[in-house]
Amino acid sequence: MRISLELIPRDREELRAELQLTKARFPSINTINIPDLTRFDFRSWEAVGLSKAYFENSIPHIRAMDFDAGEPFHIIDYLDTHHISEILVVTGDAPKNSHHRVYPTSCIDLISKIKREHPHIKVYSALDPYRGSIRDEYEYVQRKLAAGTDGFFTQPYFDLRLMELYADMLEGTEIFWGVSPVVSDKSRRYWETRNNVVFPKDFKPTLDWNIEFSRQALTFTEQSKSNIYFMPIKVDLSAYFKGVFNEVYV
Repeated sequence: MRISLELIPRDREELRAELQLTKARFPSINTINIPDLTRFDFRSWEAVGLSKAYFENSIPHIRAMDFDAGEPFHIIDYLDTHHISEILVVTGDAPKNSHHRVYPTSCIDLISKIKREHPHIKVYSALDPYRGSIRDEYEYVQRKLAAGTDGFFTQPYFDLRLMELYADMLEGTEIFWGVSPVVSDKSRRYWETRNNVVFPKDFKPTLDWNIEFSRQALTFTEQSKSNIYFMPIKVDLSAYFKGVFNEVYV
């Protein structure tokens, strides 16, 4: 089982410090995944070039809209040089910087291109159970699989029943189940309004509730022989992971 931690690439020195801390204190984590955020100059694949010095399994998020599907995949030399063999392709949000050029390239367009031209690259895509109906998301997932997707990273879950539903639908597909602690009412409102999350009736925006759910999600991941990634935002990592993994950190 792979256990991934999502880290934000604000700058090289901060990322290096987070990688060193993770490597030293959280031994259960064996993979790093890094989003590509246009408000930072440090691109995800550059960040993974740094991350691989600490974690061999490091996966950059790649924004499909940043690439022209009719032109060569211009970062392939960088990926190959730095032995980056796994990527996560997402559509991407429109950049706030008007000087940042984008293209009408969908994630399916880019997945098809990469798998056709660079089949040695393992390509993950996103699974979002909140963006529409279950049927719509299932059909979208099937189109991604037909395009060549090797597996999925999900949006964070807060309800095991929903995880079980999608696990049944996607049996045999490699999945990284997302988990993100929500420990304030403000954060809860963000997930509800921005990502259309419907929290379960027993949800509480406390560290204890989120630790218990994360432990349940980790057990589910082990039993289903899948993977998991954690996206902890504004929480004490030591307290959170000590509760999740039941490990004593030094």
